[in-house]
Amino acid sequence: MTPERGPLLTTFAILFAILAVSNLLKPLTLGGDSTGFVFVGHRLEGFWNGALGPLFGLFLGIYAFGIFRMRRFALPMARAYALWVIVNLIAWNVVQDDPFEIGAAAGILYFVVAVGVSTGAAVILSRRATDLS
Repeated sequence: MTPERGPLLTTFAILFAILAVSNLLKPLTLGGDSTGFVFVGHRLEGFWNGALGPLFGLFLGIYAFGIFRMRRFALPMARAYALWVIVNLIAWNVVQDDPFEIGAAAGILYFVVAVGVSTGAAVILSRRATDLS
């Protein structure tokens, strides 16, 4: 029997599943300045966008499934993803000429939500490690 996830982990699983679909569809984006997959602060296009976007989408899909089913493999994925989000956001702010292209307030909100959700999921899964199967 699968342990109860609770509403917060369920929400995180749904958000990561949506993000997985978004990344899986990166090769199908029409282009433009804000559609490519961001890898270590650089917005990708062409081959690398088409390769890395779906790979990260697959990772996030497996991670979302792991949270949804309360599987033990989700915990190291959570820790790795939380670290990745922080590194990628810092790199974005270092590499880009205008890191707040969406505006300072929206950029700060994005940073807080991205770090909060990714690290929040890792913290909650860590606290519930004995519940994971």
